[in-house]
Amino acid sequence: MNSQATHPAVMTEADTCRELVTPKIVESGWSTSPHSIGEQRSITNGRIIVAGGKVRRGKQRKPDYLLYYRRDFPLAVVEAKELGLPAETGVQQVREYAEMLGLKFAYATNGSRIIEIDYLIGTEQQVERYATPAELWQRLSGAAAIPETAEPHLLEPFNLVSGKVPRYYQQIAINRVIESILLGQKRILATLATGTGKTCVAFQICWKLWNSRWNRTGEYRRPKILFLADRNILVDDPMAKMFAPFGDARHKISGGDTSQSRDMYFGIYQSLSTASEDVFRQYRPDFFDLIVIDECHRGSARDTSSWRAVLDYFTPAVQFGMTATPLREESRDSYNYFGNPVYTYSLRQGIEDGFLAPYRVHRVITSVDAAGWRPSKDELDRFGRAVPDDEYQTKDFERVVALRARTKAMARHLTDFLKGTDRFAKTLVFCVDQEHAAEFRQELVNLNSDLVKQYPDYVCRVTADEGTIGLTHLGYFQDVDKPTPVILTTSQLLTTGVDAEMVKNVVLARVVGSRSEFKQIIGRGTRLKTDYGKEYFNIVDFTGTATRHFADPEFDGDPAQIEEVIIGPEGETVETVVEPTPGIAEPEAEYVVEPADGDAEIITDPPDEPRKFYVDGGEVEIIGHLVYDLDTEGKKLQVASYTEYSGRAVRSMYPSRDALQSAWSNPDTRVEVLRELTERGISFEELAAASDQPDADPFDLLCHLAWNAPLLTRRQRAERARKAAQDLFAQHGETARDVLSLLLEKYVERGIVQFSALSELMKVKPFDRYGSPSEIAARHFGGVKGMKDAVSRLQSALYQ
Repeated sequence: MNSQATHPAVMTEADTCRELVTPKIVESGWSTSPHSIGEQRSITNGRIIVAGGKVRRGKQRKPDYLLYYRRDFPLAVVEAKELGLPAETGVQQVREYAEMLGLKFAYATNGSRIIEIDYLIGTEQQVERYATPAELWQRLSGAAAIPETAEPHLLEPFNLVSGKVPRYYQQIAINRVIESILLGQKRILATLATGTGKTCVAFQICWKLWNSRWNRTGEYRRPKILFLADRNILVDDPMAKMFAPFGDARHKISGGDTSQSRDMYFGIYQSLSTASEDVFRQYRPDFFDLIVIDECHRGSARDTSSWRAVLDYFTPAVQFGMTATPLREESRDSYNYFGNPVYTYSLRQGIEDGFLAPYRVHRVITSVDAAGWRPSKDELDRFGRAVPDDEYQTKDFERVVALRARTKAMARHLTDFLKGTDRFAKTLVFCVDQEHAAEFRQELVNLNSDLVKQYPDYVCRVTADEGTIGLTHLGYFQDVDKPTPVILTTSQLLTTGVDAEMVKNVVLARVVGSRSEFKQIIGRGTRLKTDYGKEYFNIVDFTGTATRHFADPEFDGDPAQIEEVIIGPEGETVETVVEPTPGIAEPEAEYVVEPADGDAEIITDPPDEPRKFYVDGGEVEIIGHLVYDLDTEGKKLQVASYTEYSGRAVRSMYPSRDALQSAWSNPDTRVEVLRELTERGISFEELAAASDQPDADPFDLLCHLAWNAPLLTRRQRAERARKAAQDLFAQHGETARDVLSLLLEKYVERGIVQFSALSELMKVKPFDRYGSPSEIAARHFGGVKGMKDAVSRLQSALYQ
């Protein structure tokens, strides 16, 4: 109590930290070095919020203090509140930080009192001082049963040569995997969403173990590590870039080159096990200490997989699997083989933290996808074959029957979409097969001939058939400084392993039944590149795939907005409807064959002949525009207009009009209302346009949409406020009354937001004729406080 009595109660949080908190932390043995005490370090970037066509960042998560045992190994988090508040005020917040960061120790303080939270034993109690670094480490290592001899491997610093410090969730994944290895676990799994840096996690794990000379046998030597995947692109890119610090210790196993003198090996299953021999058997079963399996859900963990023999042969090695796929039927083999993940970082969390791009979903429906297609009597296909009389649905198109008119309509709509947004926005089109990708490309070329004339590679197909040429196109597509190719059509080759940060449009021209594949495809667009204007991306869905997957309550990444567009025979948007469109059938099982070559595609065509029928005639229209949003639980998609969504959002925030009015009329609490509305994607400019009420006050518009309250224009509100505030006007002289009247006029012109920048507003005409803001306050309102009080009362009068 004495400590608190010697300090003024008006100390701010910053004063409290500087004068009280930091000295006490240092007294407990924590060095003032930034490697020991990290102050106000942002651990997230802040969610990207798209509202009214404008993009802004949400609030960053920034703990007051992180306490490090070593440079890259935090032990505790501290949340400080100003001296005048109880220390308990920071408990909930510091708990959130500790659980988010995977820390076992947390402290809440007001500079005088210290509350320690110990997750190891489940206690929360007041303490006299902060624990020392050695004390916390002893408690942590004792509870985790980490042998003393293993500590150097866990505490080995990250390799930061690239300048990129691992993000908080990557650090958790790295440390948990290494801790599991040191505790003797033989099979380990980590689940991280596509685009969140699994390769970075793998590199730092390998580096820490390699540089600290960990190995299975406990000898003093560097470990032998194998980085294993199923496609060349998944090993070549990491080997050349992320793993470059390993230098000459790197080696790729290919073409029978089975050098055994290196430490860091890279390989694909197809090179290790060919049709003629099992190359992997040229290494002893105990040769590798650690095997890292990238995209482990793609088959190697299946009991029946031919690739499983590689993992079985190297059973003595620790096997670490990485996947972006949470536990579902299609990923069950991975979880059965590796066990539950030691850490999971979801797509939803990546978007919430601002590390992944949010997305808008445009559901586009053709007439044949909505109602089905049936051939006319005795209809023949392109090759003179009779098309079987049947009702064909979305799942059948381009697999059983190919409708050229449908492809044309989709290509025309995509072209119009790009013309209305950005014709040089990098776009990936996922087609049913290579043939469909070629046809889609041809239609896009003809529809964009004005650009193709100037840029011959404006549209390219990248499938297994293109080989080296296709990979060259892909390389240029990935290069942020090369304008073309802009559009790539593909089927399976680009669903995974393609790091293209500038993808702004992901187009689904085929049904994607597999949840894991769908998330991989969506992952092509989730990478951010804000310095190049990539802050969110669009999913243009022609098959209902996105709408169906997003409606699944187990999906872990919600869309920012979903629109359903119906287009006509020329690909144009023709109307807006408000009912869900029936007839989008569930996909049939895909026919998956493991590729014999690392860059081959997965075959998804039914094997029976005839492979498909080709119908070149007829017309296909694109038929409507629906806007979807999520229900109050953030799960189920519902059909709604923007105005309906906004009204429902307001009702979820405030139980009544009076509750909203109470928060809105107070300038201080109104800031919080506006912040929360913005985070929910509500823009007053867009809302006024959507409801055709450009003169309405934002408060009245919200109440009208939420509770059907009468609408008032800003002019009407201003006149009411002038009458309600007669006593306010009477208390001041003529100039002050003129200033208050001008503020009301500015409100009529610009709305309530003008009050939030009052000092700037009063520097310009017509206010400047009365002097500067400080002069106006001093001469006519009795000082700054008097003017603030008068303006606050004026605002309250507006909403009486």
